[in-house]
Amino acid sequence: MKKHFFLLAILFMAMVQTAYSRSKILTDTVFSKVLNDDRAYTVYLPPSFDQDAGRTYPVLYLLHGMSQTNLDWAGRGHLQEVADRLIASGEAEEMVIIMPNAGGDIYKNIWNGYFDMPGWKYETFFYEEFLPHVEKMYRVKGDKRHRAVAGLSMGGGGATAYGLWHSDKFSAVYAMSALMSIPKQGAARFENPDDKLAILTRSVIEHSCIDFVLQADEQTKAGLRTVAWFVDCGDDDFLLDRNIEFFQAMRNAGIPCQFRVRDGGHDWEYWHSALYKCLSFVSNAFNR
Repeated sequence: MKKHFFLLAILFMAMVQTAYSRSKILTDTVFSKVLNDDRAYTVYLPPSFDQDAGRTYPVLYLLHGMSQTNLDWAGRGHLQEVADRLIASGEAEEMVIIMPNAGGDIYKNIWNGYFDMPGWKYETFFYEEFLPHVEKMYRVKGDKRHRAVAGLSMGGGGATAYGLWHSDKFSAVYAMSALMSIPKQGAARFENPDDKLAILTRSVIEHSCIDFVLQADEQTKAGLRTVAWFVDCGDDDFLLDRNIEFFQAMRNAGIPCQFRVRDGGHDWEYWHSALYKCLSFVSNAFNR
């Protein structure tokens, strides 16, 4: 009897695993008139996506870091494994996860960054071309309540900035090891004005997330309170002070923001672990 029960348990576990192994990771491209270029992006489609053609899903835009691409979250962050586990356990709901490409090896002078910069109007592309394309292609819900943004390092700063400038578009922001700003006195100096790392550095200074909150008027602060905020940074991360400064600015402005400092540095071990909390956090925001 015990043997039969044991076999049935194994069969049941195999069936559950099979049921939740039907998610997909795919990569596609969209042509941007703004950037005059084909932009790659990677997509996580949840288990039921191909089973229910009439269902629509919340969407998370998950941004990579400097010198990374759309492939890193799936390849190095093990996104599919994390999402499948959380969905199977009920800790996260099914969602479409979009990983755009705003980078490449910047030391080969390839464009990086989520802001509009001279010669690289990525933010314009993101809102005017990319979001409409995603909402048309992947049956995602195109409203604030069901849209979130998250990212690591450069992408953490980009996610935070997008939530700050466009609080009407996102229900949640999850920032990991985020490049919130670069103090002018600590910024690298570049002699070549066309160097793309120099352009990115100036852009981060000009788009300081900390300064934006410090300078926000009451109407802007009210909008920011409609977003669920989470800042997650390791205690050995070189960006920890910038993340503390952002949290302090949010707290002083009366904008609720969760802040966690965990053991770890600026690396994929940390970001992989943060992804578990991130997907649960944005799921709760979708349903609040």
